[in-house]
Amino acid sequence: MPQDLPPSGGYGAVQYKRNLPARGFRPAVMLAGVAGIMTYGFWKLGKGIRQQKYVLPSIRIRHMDRVSFWINADVKGISELAREKMWSRIHLIPMLTAEEDRDLVRRHLADQAREKALLGSQTSPYNSDKYVRPTYAITPSQVSK
Repeated sequence: MPQDLPPSGGYGAVQYKRNLPARGFRPAVMLAGVAGIMTYGFWKLGKGIRQQKYVLPSIRIRHMDRVSFWINADVKGISELAREKMWSRIHLIPMLTAEEDRDLVRRHLADQAREKALLGSQTSPYNSDKYVRPTYAITPSQVSK
């Protein structure tokens, strides 16, 4: 049986060096880039949804004294729900002020009745006849040192 021999002139050169493609970006850089792009996209999506839900282009409001003015809804951070809450509080202020005034009158009349019972009708503990809105200072009942 004949023996296997190399071809005449020898075998071709064997490529023993690795033939790898160019390295490209590192995985951390790719991850940071994708995260940045996705964050920007979700931020824009959230702005769009918020504007679609809450913000109107502009609202014309008539105030109580018939003065018309515009409120621009493109102001940053103002949504329709926040504006509605603000105006509901503004419109409640007269009622709350009237309620506070009624409470002050009730307290004032009770104080006058108490003074009349204690001092009689001739003596007044005050320096003037003008009404001065009372100021109350709440102090603790027990002072700790």
